[in-house]
Amino acid sequence: MTDHDYEQILAAVGRADRIVLGQIGQSLDGRIATASGESKYINGQAALAHLHRLRASVDAVLIGAGTLVADDPQLTVRFCDGKNPARIVIDPSGRGIPGGRWLAPDGALRLALSPTGKAPVECDEVLAFEPPGDAPFDPRQIVQLLAERGLRRVLVEGGSRLLSAFLDADALDRLHVMIAPLIIGSGRIGLDLAPLARLADARRPRVQTFAFSDGDVLFDCDLRSNAAQADGFADQSADQGAKP
Repeated sequence: MTDHDYEQILAAVGRADRIVLGQIGQSLDGRIATASGESKYINGQAALAHLHRLRASVDAVLIGAGTLVADDPQLTVRFCDGKNPARIVIDPSGRGIPGGRWLAPDGALRLALSPTGKAPVECDEVLAFEPPGDAPFDPRQIVQLLAERGLRRVLVEGGSRLLSAFLDADALDRLHVMIAPLIIGSGRIGLDLAPLARLADARRPRVQTFAFSDGDVLFDCDLRSNAAQADGFADQSADQGAKP
């Protein structure tokens, strides 16, 4: 992918009428933190700048309460020009959304999602949702709630459980995976999805890659297109049992 192609991808996010984009940064072996929980910083400055450009391209950034507690993120745009998106925290267990830097009074909407419809901290708005059955939340329901609020371009930023739930529910249109040239060997994994019995059932999105100057590599995954079906690989792997 060229610099022009990279700019086109970012521009397309900002032009989209409606898009749900996931973003994750991890090591070569798929780790987002060490066994002790250290995660700052697996990816380099170029990846951080990319994340901020994504934030500047969307209406809202969504994280889980666990990420809020662990990282106390600002969720603002600082490494590029652009407007701060709405900052949204989902608390599916209703354990209580804590305060932190996400509540900075900078004019951006600060929104809490809770099954109880209540938040113990000062924020601009609280939206209630009804968990479906035994699941803590329905990603598609969350997307619809945000769209009804006027937040149609959403960046699902973390943590890994939230992002995995959105991917499992087929609620993401696109996924950006930023790979750092680093092998950690143990620790928390980035994505933990429902198990598959057959490789033929695995997602094979169309992917573009872009290498940054500091060694990080971006995988831009279009989850609404299936490269395997387009190339005939899915049928072939099913017939042959995906054997080499």
